[in-house]
Amino acid sequence: MAGNLDLPAMLGQATRWALLSFFLNLPWEAAHIPLYTIDPGKGMRTISYAVMHCTVGDAVIALAAYVAAALVVRNAFWPAREPWRGGFIALVFGLGWTVYAEWQNVYVTGVWGYTPQMPTLLGIGVSPLLQWLVLPALAFLLVRRWQRT
Repeated sequence: MAGNLDLPAMLGQATRWALLSFFLNLPWEAAHIPLYTIDPGKGMRTISYAVMHCTVGDAVIALAAYVAAALVVRNAFWPAREPWRGGFIALVFGLGWTVYAEWQNVYVTGVWGYTPQMPTLLGIGVSPLLQWLVLPALAFLLVRRWQRT
């Protein structure tokens, strides 16, 4: 499997990564909803939609990050075969997209905002930054373990 970059292998691994990321991100998205300016008066349907929309977006970002890492290191099984290079690329991709998306949605389009309870770092919410540090690391460890068995 070393150096394996065939399309079916890459898409299979990336899909597994994205599905795992979906289930890891879902509780995080639900937990940090109070840090965003989503009016609870709009009802549970609006809040549920926001959580699902963001969780699906997280899974798509995770999928793209996995594929980007696989393409750069030329290995669909990078968590087991190229963990440092692949992990770094996926992390930079995920964090980079998160910074862009948060800035765009909070300060440019105003799609969402932060409550006063959201700590920020250079204007970006700390919760989404931590989300893209902690959860990909957890996904990485799980996928690496699965790929080694």
